[in-house]
Amino acid sequence: MDDASNQSPQGDAAATTASAPDSASAAADAHHVNGMLAAAVRVVSGLTLFSRVAGLLRDIVMVRMLADGGLASAFRAGYTLPNLFRRLFGEGALSAAFLPEYAQLRRDNPETAHELATITLKLLTLATGALTLLIEAVLVIVWIMVPDDPAHEWRSSSFKMMIIMLPMMPMVCITAILGGVLQAHGKFGPPAAAPIILNLFQIAASMAYFLGWMTDKLLAAYFVAAAAVLASVVQIVWSLWALHGCVVWSRAGEEAIRHGRRVFKRFVPAVLGLGTLQLNTMMDQFIAMWPVWFGGTFLGYTVTLDEKSNGILSYTQQLYQFPLGVFGLAVATAVFPLLSRASDNAAEFVSVLRRGLRLSFFIGLPASVGLILVRHDLIYVVYSGGKSGYTADGVERAAAVLTGFSPGVWAYSLNHVLTRAFYAKHNTRTPMRIAMVMVLLNLTLNLTLIWYVREAGLAWATACSALAQTIALVALSPKRLGVRPFDAPTLWAFVRMTGCAALMAGSVWACAHFWPLPATSWRGHAIKLFVSVVVGAVSYVGAALLLRSPEVRWLMQRAPKGAGGAAADMSFD
Repeated sequence: MDDASNQSPQGDAAATTASAPDSASAAADAHHVNGMLAAAVRVVSGLTLFSRVAGLLRDIVMVRMLADGGLASAFRAGYTLPNLFRRLFGEGALSAAFLPEYAQLRRDNPETAHELATITLKLLTLATGALTLLIEAVLVIVWIMVPDDPAHEWRSSSFKMMIIMLPMMPMVCITAILGGVLQAHGKFGPPAAAPIILNLFQIAASMAYFLGWMTDKLLAAYFVAAAAVLASVVQIVWSLWALHGCVVWSRAGEEAIRHGRRVFKRFVPAVLGLGTLQLNTMMDQFIAMWPVWFGGTFLGYTVTLDEKSNGILSYTQQLYQFPLGVFGLAVATAVFPLLSRASDNAAEFVSVLRRGLRLSFFIGLPASVGLILVRHDLIYVVYSGGKSGYTADGVERAAAVLTGFSPGVWAYSLNHVLTRAFYAKHNTRTPMRIAMVMVLLNLTLNLTLIWYVREAGLAWATACSALAQTIALVALSPKRLGVRPFDAPTLWAFVRMTGCAALMAGSVWACAHFWPLPATSWRGHAIKLFVSVVVGAVSYVGAALLLRSPEVRWLMQRAPKGAGGAAADMSFD
């Protein structure tokens, strides 16, 4: 006879009475976590929005100065390299390996957590510093050995740009890992605001050209590059100031060294697992720079790309990464510490994961659809119009690139949340293996599609790889993660959000199709873009409210005050 049959009515009543406080406590904990997630998303999104606006202003200024020619491609080649390492090492793999370990140690053994932060920062500085010196030496040798060629006038300039800006790499990586420590302490504001410093420095430096202090565009580009390096130093100072009183930098003991080995063991797989987008971006840039570095042929075939391709691809990429960075990555950034803390609580873990996925899709899907619908007006307003900026050919090519990139907004938003869920459970191998396949898929699509749609093929390859990665992560979650990301309510929520996005698309299309004013000038395109965005936002949010989508309420939910435990840590300074 089983134990249940032996229970008395009194025992059942006692159990029921005991379960009531437990249920109330679980509900209160869930409310606290949800409030913390919503508040973190708002803080990170708000400051990241300000940062991205500053970054967009920086790009507008730079495009007005460099236009869509070979100089823009050369500058972006130099600027992209250190930022790829920042996203790959600082914000990506190392943070993913370090943050769960640090968050748990901070809860259980604060002294060892301080020591782990210290040793991680030291090793990161040494490793990235040595890597920077090695790459700098290679670049200098290549620059010296490759002769100047009038047919490839921007090749030498691109190497010089990389030599100047590569020292940013260790500094932006240090800033990124300091940002991870700040997030673990509930301080989401300072790391989200740090990129603003970089953008403002570059905008200020570019004013030297527009104010007439420098008339040579190439010299002005070098000046902006140097300003970016200086800004990276200031970012470190800013982050250390924000951490004052949170971390005691101390020499690592045996316990911290043991945890440091665990971080490093997870770091290598995480480089590929979370760095798929960065690795794909690196391959895209190499292919797009082929005409600048090697000429217009490949294995005897005339390539479809030209010296403009990398500049158009890179600056257009910034437009699709705007909503991805402001909202998609904001959700992933906010959800990661919560997933790490809930890694031992299955119910709370899956609840946070599903809520993160729903918030990501709620924001990412309309962003993807909207970018496609307003692509021509957006490119014209941001990068063209007037006597400087993109030519008519550049606008058309950039619009084609943006169409290819746009589906990647919602796909990569989900990927970042799913991947961080694996890392919160200390599983770095599954995302790594998926990512390795996705990198190969992206390369195959790159080398296939560029022959048909030029640089837009690189964008389509990125979006297709992101979608395939999403499917693979979801499919393997039940077996490798122990949870099902999509239950019936989550699936229904995705269907509901897709319907809202379809209504939004119809509204924006009708607005553009029946637009009464000619959009032949910058002002005309700007008015049409503004009205389209307002119509799209109102129709999407209105539809979500009519369907009573809880995601709107979730984003507005207040953070808990006076709560103990984890909730008390989330200060969002």
